[in-house]
Formats: sequence, structure tokens, C-alpha cells
Amino acid sequence: MANIIHPTAIVSPGAELGDNVSVGPFCVIEDNTVIGDNCSLDAYVQIKEHTKMGSGNMVHSNACLGGPPQHLGFKNEPTTVEIGNDNIIREYVTIHRGTTQGHGYTSVGSNCMLMAYVHIAHDCRVSDHVIMANASSLAGHVDVGSNVMISGMSGIHQFVRIGDYAFLGAMGGFVKDVPPYMLATGVRAVLHGPNTIGLRRHGFDAPTCNALKKAYRIIFRSGLTREESLQMAEAELSDSKEVANLIEFIRESERGICPAQVRNDSVD
Repeated sequence: MANIIHPTAIVSPGAELGDNVSVGPFCVIEDNTVIGDNCSLDAYVQIKEHTKMGSGNMVHSNACLGGPPQHLGFKNEPTTVEIGNDNIIREYVTIHRGTTQGHGYTSVGSNCMLMAYVHIAHDCRVSDHVIMANASSLAGHVDVGSNVMISGMSGIHQFVRIGDYAFLGAMGGFVKDVPPYMLATGVRAVLHGPNTIGLRRHGFDAPTCNALKKAYRIIFRSGLTREESLQMAEAELSDSKEVANLIEFIRESERGICPAQVRNDSVD
């Protein structure tokens, strides 16, 4: 199908548009950009240079994608923003290009929802099926796994990693890595155990959830050293690939892992 471009929109001759693209009033699409098939841009969207997006993306009013990074070392190098397919990008979302000091790109996967006022800084890598609620922000160089939920007004520190299927509570401050499958909340975030409700909603069965609960108790509540607890979890739960993923994530952490909440009762 033919593209629909509002007469007030400004589309650079150097922009590459797919089929059935809708460009609303007062949009600006700069040079060296790619917009895939079946994308829709609402009014006042800006697609800055060196931005590439796949198909089926819906970008709402006043979003700005591909702006220069907020980095004092940036010298207008041709770094990029790369966005996948079928994402919902709501009002006033900002996604900044990478830096030569980092990956050289910032990326968002597919089937994500970025709610109003979300900010994704330079060199972040956001995987598929991620939800970022209103006004949540990623500082530079953050890696977010798949199927992660980041609640509203949360802030994630530079270089933090968020593991697959993690749930981050609202108005939280996350300065250390959040392991996969876990739930973390707090101004200085702490772990509250596995994200059990989220895991069940994603089809994880009871034995898997129970294995992750047991692994959490061993790793964070046994009183052993970190390596001793990881070895025990490996030995006792060797049949669980999810526990293996959890252990690998913790061992690879460079910033350290969010601590567990101090409490006496057992994990629900």
C-alpha cells in the first residue's frame, strides 16, 4: 500500500520509508534513517539521523528517536539507534544514539511497550517483550533482558544489567544488577524473591518456580559465601536450566547483585 505523509511533515530525501507507512502532522524525519513497513508516526514525532526501525511500529506524539547522546565525549560520530518490530512507543519517549566509548549503538528489540516519558540513554540494549512504564529511565550502557517489566518512575544506573523475566517495582532505584526471574523494589532496591506471578503468567510450571525459590533461599539466605552458595545451588538443582541461567548471571556480574531484603519469614 502507498504511504500516507501529511503535507506538514518534513521527510528528508535521504530517508528510506517502507510500504504502508503513515507520517502524521509536523513530523520530522531526518537523513540516513530507515522506517520499515506498516509503521505509524503520530503528530510531532522526530526521527533523527542514523535511526533504523523495523516494521509495524507505532510511535505516538512528540517522541524523539535517535537524538544525540547526553555524553560530554560525543563528537557527532555516526553512531546509531536500532529498533525492532511491532513496538508501541508512547508520547515523549526519548531514545539516544550510542557512543564510540560504548557499543556505538542503542538498541530496542521487538514487541516492546515504552510508555509515556520513558528515556533510553546511549548504548543501552533492550531485548524483546520489555515493558517500561511511565517516566522510567535507563542511564547509559544498561542491558535489559527479555520479558522484563520496569514499573513507573524507576531509575536504572549506568552499566546495570536486568535479567530475563525480572520485575522492577515502581519508583525504584537500581544501582546493582537484578538477576533473571527476580522481583526487586525500593529506593535502594532489594530482592524479594522470584517474580512468581510473572513467571506463571509466562507459562513457567510449578517445578520450575519451586526450583527458583529454593535457589533463591540457598544463594541469598543460607549464610554461605556467594561462591559456596552458587556451588550448592548448582549441585542441588542441576536439572533446572533456569537455575543455571540465574547462577551464570550472578557469576558474570561486574557491578554486583542487588541484595536480598532482610526478613525472617520464608519466600512466598
